[in-house]
Amino acid sequence: MINEARYLNRELGWLQFNKRVLNLAKSERIPLLERVNFLNIFHSNMDEFFMKRVGGLKRQHLSKFSNYASEGMTAEEQLKLIRQNVLELNRDANAFITQALVPALEAEGVYLLTYNTINESEKKWVNEFFRSKLFPVLTPMAVDQGHPFPLISNLSLSLAVSLKHPKQEDLLFARIKIPKVFPTWILIEDRPDSKEQKYISLADVVYQNLPLLFPNMEIQNTLTFRVTRNIDIANDDYDDIEDLMEAIVEEVKQRKFADVVRLEHDPNPDPWLLEFLKEELEVKSEDIYEYPNNLEMHDISVLTKLNKPNLKYPTWTPIVPTALVDESNSIFNAIKGQDILVQHPYESFAVSVERFIQTAAVDPAVIAIKMVLYRTNSDSNIVKALIRAAESGKHIVCLVELKARLDEEKNIYWAQAMEDAGVHVVYGIVGLKTHAKVALVIRHEGQEFKSYAHIGTGNYHAITSRLYTDFGLLTSNNEITTELIELFHYLTGRSLKSDYKKLLVAPINLKARILELINTEIAHAKDGRPAEIIAKINSLGEDDIIEALYAASQAGVSIKLIVRGFCRLRPRVPGLSENISVVSILGQFLEHSRVFYFRNGKDNVLDGQFFIGSADWLRRNLSSRVEVAVPIESQAHKVSIWETLMIMLNDRASAWEMNADGTYTLRTTDVAVGLGSQEQLMELAKRRT
Repeated sequence: MINEARYLNRELGWLQFNKRVLNLAKSERIPLLERVNFLNIFHSNMDEFFMKRVGGLKRQHLSKFSNYASEGMTAEEQLKLIRQNVLELNRDANAFITQALVPALEAEGVYLLTYNTINESEKKWVNEFFRSKLFPVLTPMAVDQGHPFPLISNLSLSLAVSLKHPKQEDLLFARIKIPKVFPTWILIEDRPDSKEQKYISLADVVYQNLPLLFPNMEIQNTLTFRVTRNIDIANDDYDDIEDLMEAIVEEVKQRKFADVVRLEHDPNPDPWLLEFLKEELEVKSEDIYEYPNNLEMHDISVLTKLNKPNLKYPTWTPIVPTALVDESNSIFNAIKGQDILVQHPYESFAVSVERFIQTAAVDPAVIAIKMVLYRTNSDSNIVKALIRAAESGKHIVCLVELKARLDEEKNIYWAQAMEDAGVHVVYGIVGLKTHAKVALVIRHEGQEFKSYAHIGTGNYHAITSRLYTDFGLLTSNNEITTELIELFHYLTGRSLKSDYKKLLVAPINLKARILELINTEIAHAKDGRPAEIIAKINSLGEDDIIEALYAASQAGVSIKLIVRGFCRLRPRVPGLSENISVVSILGQFLEHSRVFYFRNGKDNVLDGQFFIGSADWLRRNLSSRVEVAVPIESQAHKVSIWETLMIMLNDRASAWEMNADGTYTLRTTDVAVGLGSQEQLMELAKRRT
């Protein structure tokens, strides 16, 4: 049944999230170059939103698939609302750039200039840069009977030019791709010793030198533009595909030719050029967005590389977890002595998770390593360790998720490299993505085989481990490792095990167990016992979970949700969800960990049930992906997680309260309010050291 009063729209909720990101860019509490970074993230997020979400909605609309979202809107209705919201966000971003960001940068000696505003000496340097470096790289492409309209690659910046031959009346179209081998903005280096940094956009440099690209032609008009293509073209039915890697490689190739879902252009476009692009790219008026500022402002990331520490966050060096400080003690001895809970980026990924895999790769007692890779970095020490281990004769199994959106090419590369080294590479279960974050090491100790494991909330990715907040558990608990062995049999073979006692595994028992735990809290509340639910997730959208939370709220269960991104549940609605609060934490790091807490009728909060895992509360995670959550049973670890949750729930600096209508209110705009939760957790990590 469609009930728009009970659910908020996913897409509009995501745009609300990106609005909060833009507000970070606007916040004067944040160092200036970090604000630049948040502006870039805002634009990058919007690109991904159009590629993934808008592309899928357009496909639904064009196929006349009249399915309604749970909140009662068709794809067409959602697309109209998305356009309204995006236009408003673009105007908001433009006002911030022109009225606040550019003046603030100039006050620090950083200038984003145009050719017409630089002096003669600087123009000389720019022109020489064009002739010596840029001119040889550019490839103007005219369109005529002998030259078809060129392929416009996804998210590339281009300059459209209308030309006339001196002896002909007809206009000609030409396109120049702004090359990505250079930054979008280049530093004018005519005075290397200057304390000022002056930048000019690459597109402007090309524009000023068009006569050199089209000698003796009459240049009529120009238009800077970029296109966004639909990447939601994946084939979800892999049952009849014999070679999954070959199919994914082909899908990645096809994206180059996918439909254009957005055409962006500079203000005040030339009508002839815009109409030409509209026809050739086969876009409708509702797909065209006039960006209020120059499109080059989409990417000013080069500024974040400036050596101005006073304009950035203080450098954070992750600490070494206390249990791993003694480097002379084998990491396996450390794990055997106690479970080790690590929290990134406050604690080091390198000396915990990477060390775990790297040590296993060279330890002669280790006979096998099994793990799942969903995303990893391009220079992965973990993958290199697996390759070395396989080459030394160890039994290495790695499940590589080829369908990890936007990371397919990287994963294909690593899968092939590992296969060449003798790693047993598998691609998971037909019809499911494997999103679990698990690794298993089997070690020969005396007369026995001992298993060690890592189960986490984040990817095995060294770079994001410094940028994303995640929990991970290193354990040799026999009950957990035995079930992990069974899980890998499920992933690589045909195991149909369904009676997991410790692990919550999607799509097998995770959703059912979450619903069971919620219902248990309802029973406790009705019987007058303490009843409380706290969940920290990235997104909330699964209807059955939302309905269960509504029922729990109505039974008197206290429910506190920390949801970074979109949330389809309506909090604080009388008679429906008055006992549910939702906050979103945004800060220096991307909140990525998933934590589930259920009080279970206990007087002492620490006697409740704690879980960490890989799954958000979305239909796809609970029903269409392989996910794993693990219970946290150590009292010390419960204390650590509870402390983190309380710090976040009481955050007065970086927490946004969700309103019943889906909008958000920053708890305070006071610049002197004090430390946000992430800063408090950094301080806490230092004190633990």
